[in-house]
Amino acid sequence: VQDVRDVDETGLGLEIYANRRRHYLYLSADTHMPRVHLVSGKLRRGLPKPTQLGLVFRSYVEGGIVEHIHQPRWERLLHIEISGPKGEVTIIVEPMERRSNILLVRDGVIVDCLRRVGPEDNRYRLSLPAHEYVPPPPLTGRHDPLEMSLTDMLGIFDQNQDPKRKAFSLLSSRILGISPLLAKEIVFRACGEVNILAKDVDPEAIFSAMQALMSALGVREWQPGIVEDSNGIHAYSVYPIEHMTDWKPVDSVSQALELYYGAPVGEEAYTAAKKPVFAAIEEARAKLRAKLASLQQSVTDDAERERLRQSGELILAYQYAIQPGQTELRAPYDTEAPELVIKLDPELSPVENAQRYFKRYNKAKSALEDVPRLIQETETELAYLDQLTVDLEHATNWPEIDDVQQALQSRGYLQGKRKRLGGGGKSGPLKVVTPDGYVVWIGRNSRQNELVTFKHGSPQDLWLHARGVPGAHVIIRNDGRRISDELIDKAASVAAYYSARRNESRVIVDVTRRKYVKKIKGAGAGMVTYSHEQTRTVAPKDESILQER
Repeated sequence: VQDVRDVDETGLGLEIYANRRRHYLYLSADTHMPRVHLVSGKLRRGLPKPTQLGLVFRSYVEGGIVEHIHQPRWERLLHIEISGPKGEVTIIVEPMERRSNILLVRDGVIVDCLRRVGPEDNRYRLSLPAHEYVPPPPLTGRHDPLEMSLTDMLGIFDQNQDPKRKAFSLLSSRILGISPLLAKEIVFRACGEVNILAKDVDPEAIFSAMQALMSALGVREWQPGIVEDSNGIHAYSVYPIEHMTDWKPVDSVSQALELYYGAPVGEEAYTAAKKPVFAAIEEARAKLRAKLASLQQSVTDDAERERLRQSGELILAYQYAIQPGQTELRAPYDTEAPELVIKLDPELSPVENAQRYFKRYNKAKSALEDVPRLIQETETELAYLDQLTVDLEHATNWPEIDDVQQALQSRGYLQGKRKRLGGGGKSGPLKVVTPDGYVVWIGRNSRQNELVTFKHGSPQDLWLHARGVPGAHVIIRNDGRRISDELIDKAASVAAYYSARRNESRVIVDVTRRKYVKKIKGAGAGMVTYSHEQTRTVAPKDESILQER
């Protein structure tokens, strides 16, 4: 066991080296989807901090040798025995819905477990550190399907007193290891339908169908497969399913489970960690949109400013008619307009009231002069948040998620002390050297874009960016040789891939010299303007295209 990883809140991953390659084993105690299987991709650490059980596994399991794996007969339990750095231990996985658990046991005593069960939850079976491990109570009153006789099967149906009970339900409740899915398959093969009542079946036919299925399963002759149609995957099995259409075989049991549940690998492994960051971006975006709407409204709201000016002028015009203590003045500004109702402060003289209105008018007028600049700044900030959204969507590791969090905190959108996400270090831009020796730099988020353009890029380098949307800055280094159209198109495809238009079939990408790219003053990292651009229309492709000859 080379590594232990906290994949999610209810699952651990083991990186196991065997037969000259790495294997990734996923152990899940999810209450709805508990399972154990190998995954085809590399398991990632999906939590920002290691769990307590993960730390214990690292101490007792990491570096150990898997000596034996076994399953207690007809139980949904798996024992993985390991010779570890601190001696012999057993990982016990209990993948039972609602009661699932992962435990580490040494000499019969629980070292730690994922889901702790105290006496207030279960008086008979505690799952707590330093307590003896007690297995789940065995199922009683059920038959072993590999040892059953026809007489036993007849007895099951003879003892049924419920005329409305379906045959498959009766089988799954009275025979060990028979799930509802397997029971339905047995009934279908015997009777040609699934939902037939128990009182209407021929027990001998049921017995024959069960024997035919169990004879292969009893000697571990698995035939893994899935039931898949246009709406997705509906079931998996280790035997051909005939009562559901569209069953097809797959290469392994683990592949069947991985296809059915979805593998906890790739970018999806960080979905939970991204959620609060997405929420922070959306909250910031909502505030900026409200601010922008207010600013845009102020540009067109000339009437209120004019009313302030007119009010001041009318007070001066009627100052000798205003009586001491008067609280309002009613007068038309011109003969064709309705009269204005002007509030007066009775503690002030008419001249002082007029001066107050002129002061408010001048303040409003001065503020209006700043509005176009404020609108531009707000729109730029919204564009930066759009870039951070794309950064987060494309993030494939902890440092890249942390880059977005840091950017939000630096702009004041996340309050309080910054919580460093797991993984350590900072994400770096991609550097690709083509087969012809050209160097291409790729920024996959706003911080990396800043580095690519203004640290790694020189004035004569080619700079690429998807037009009109957030995305990567791509630099093709100019080493004095002619840069071919083919290479520019490939780099443009990469720029399109790391943009908000990744999923589109064709994307317009701008190409210009780096010297024509300028930072936007006061804007977030990687926010630029540029000129002298030409365009390429390409299909989005990842950086592997740059290695093709």
